[in-house]
Amino acid sequence: MASKVLFCASTYSHICNFHLPYLKMFRDAGWQTHVACAGAETDIPWADAVIHLPFRKAMTAPGNLWAAAKLRRQIRAERYDLVITHTSLAAFFTRLAMLGWKRRPVVVNMVHGYLFDDRTGPAKRRLLLAAERLTAPVTDLVLTMNRQDYEIARRYRLADRVEEIPGVGVDFEKMCADKARDRDSLRRDAGIAQDAFVLFYAAELSKRKSQQVLIRAMAHLPECVVLVLAGEGAMGEYYRGLARRMGIHHRVILPGHVSDVGRWYAAADAVAASSRSEGLPFNIMEAMHCGVPVVASEVKGHTDLICHGETGLLYPYGDCTACAQAVQRLMDDPELARKLGANARERAAEYGIDSVGKLVFHKYISCVKQPAEV
Repeated sequence: MASKVLFCASTYSHICNFHLPYLKMFRDAGWQTHVACAGAETDIPWADAVIHLPFRKAMTAPGNLWAAAKLRRQIRAERYDLVITHTSLAAFFTRLAMLGWKRRPVVVNMVHGYLFDDRTGPAKRRLLLAAERLTAPVTDLVLTMNRQDYEIARRYRLADRVEEIPGVGVDFEKMCADKARDRDSLRRDAGIAQDAFVLFYAAELSKRKSQQVLIRAMAHLPECVVLVLAGEGAMGEYYRGLARRMGIHHRVILPGHVSDVGRWYAAADAVAASSRSEGLPFNIMEAMHCGVPVVASEVKGHTDLICHGETGLLYPYGDCTACAQAVQRLMDDPELARKLGANARERAAEYGIDSVGKLVFHKYISCVKQPAEV
């Protein structure tokens, strides 16, 4: 009888954006592959079964408890050999569903970025840490993507095993930023002047990504600078309104979700990132691979990828003036921008899916040799 693996995440898009190569690896190895997530109204490549869960973003939403109850029944019925959890919310409720079981599947929690660190407020930190400690007894392996999260997981013993991985691997073959024609054509299509200095950031429009820092930084930058914030999210209208109130709406473009992100990297002079925290962000690794110089907030995830002055520039989180100064430095020193981009491209090679994928898959299956028992 074939072994079974269940991938759990908060959203359908998270699975499709990051984990399809691993579903294929399990299938190729003879496993049955199941996926449980919210928004799964269509099939997922390489998944033998897809279970829709009523996850809601608020931790206290009733739908999350219903999702946990559904998972509890699903895991009991299918008798999975391995359950792999992704995203903080889904990881918590999936593991909550198995608390107290004498026999259960092996559980791997891949941490795409703990939503707390040493700078988080005491109340929020205690709550989120308590959730991780509660579910630690049903976590056999934690895989973290940056040094701070690794140290947190080790310090508080959030699993039997804690290991660090270089992300989940990026498919760099999809990037086409070395085509100069894309720069000209996309700028023309987007109504951006050919001589503009284009800042690009592809991320969910959310409080944690903190795009307002970039919008406010624009007030300190010359008229020739254009900011492109690609993505969708709850903060979209607020950011549009902020740009209008600041009188810079003609220099801030919000195109929504973009499917061919490689063309946007080709059109950009720099990537500017403003997040409060990260795991190991794809958008930075993609920009590095494309040789686009990066200006990023000095937070976990960013600092694991960028060495200030060598592979990019870092600025204190939330400091719009310092952000603008870093961008201005690239504008004033094209040779520095070229050097940072070239160094970053060389560094990015170690994060490709070809090498990282094999490593992560080995971590997954290494846990199943001796099934867990609580």
